[in-house]
Amino acid sequence: MDKILILGGTAQQIKLIEAAKRKGYYTIVTDYLSDSLAKRMADKSYMYDINDIDGIVNMCKDENVQGVICGYIDPCQRPYQKICARLNLPCYGTQEQFYLMTDKHAFKKMCNDNGVNTIKEYKENDSDIEYPVFVKPVDSRGSRGQSVCYNEKELEAACVYAKSESSNGDIIIEKFMKDAQEFQVTYFFVGGKPYLIRTTDSYCGSEEKHLEKVVACAVSPSKYTNLYLEKAHNKVINMFKNMGYKNGPIFMQGFVYQDDFYFFDPGLRFPGVDYERIIRKVYGVDLMDAMIDIAMQNKISIEIPETCYSLEGKKAAVLFPTVSKGTIETLEGIDCYCDEIVSAIPRCEVKDTLEWTYNVNQRLAEMDVLSNNLDDLKKTLQEVQNNIKVLNEKGENMIYEYFDVNRING
Repeated sequence: MDKILILGGTAQQIKLIEAAKRKGYYTIVTDYLSDSLAKRMADKSYMYDINDIDGIVNMCKDENVQGVICGYIDPCQRPYQKICARLNLPCYGTQEQFYLMTDKHAFKKMCNDNGVNTIKEYKENDSDIEYPVFVKPVDSRGSRGQSVCYNEKELEAACVYAKSESSNGDIIIEKFMKDAQEFQVTYFFVGGKPYLIRTTDSYCGSEEKHLEKVVACAVSPSKYTNLYLEKAHNKVINMFKNMGYKNGPIFMQGFVYQDDFYFFDPGLRFPGVDYERIIRKVYGVDLMDAMIDIAMQNKISIEIPETCYSLEGKKAAVLFPTVSKGTIETLEGIDCYCDEIVSAIPRCEVKDTLEWTYNVNQRLAEMDVLSNNLDDLKKTLQEVQNNIKVLNEKGENMIYEYFDVNRING
């Protein structure tokens, strides 16, 4: 039986394991976690950290691994490419492409060279900084190392914090887009042809509860989809074509501001959610099969609808309930108890102890919902939140902030 290595064991990677098993492959997962969700499903697992390139390469040789894949985890992107190169195995991106789509400074330069808008940036010693600003590591993920600053003193502290979370000490200081709508776009390339598969309006938590950097709910298709197709789509796909991208996923996060689009965060991967299950439910198209084919056969054969992003008029959302500091004693309601819930992934379990991080580690779960229309979507999202029960050892409610579904419009 041919073997495939899935690099990283997060729950989103389970889709890759399922696809590989359907195709008859033996699945191996490696990461530093002893009991990650994907490891429970894989045929075999190892404890190699994703950055232990030598260890993973030697393990793959010993196991006679024929393919390696990782489609969701940000820190895995560059190690994935290096491992494939060392083993002379297929990889859906080149070293240069992964660099351009993981280093935020390189990404912004590429955008500027191709006429794609980015957010105004400052240097630490600039004298003309207009507050508030947003500070982050150049290679951050999951809102780690990020801060909003309203004055010079806060900026100084934020720079120290961001550098501590950066792999090379490099940081970015940008205008804080407080009143702009956060927006996300995802493509899948097949033989050099781009397919727009998702547009998203992201709603972050409240600044009052220090969750302004953490997405609480992401709704698709975006109400700005037509505007995006008019203003930015052609520039974006031309940029990716100029990059030489041929096969696989690619996404960007940005903002809609004054009827235009400004981007700040890229990835040569899927966003780290289960949205691809929604695409499969609506269209019968399994992008995970395509990813496995790239890894194992160095080819891709998939038919994606030209208007895949539209969901045929349906509305979808990814909901991220958040929890407060404490130890979970009771956890109920995180399951697929109705047809509109396509996927439900717990990020915490009973007896887990959470601290105040005010980043993605404050999330309890990911709930992927598909509804016939916006009203049904809002109703289901509210029902989902009403059904979740999380109590600490004192019997106190641990839900930190409920998402206001009335924020969704259009």
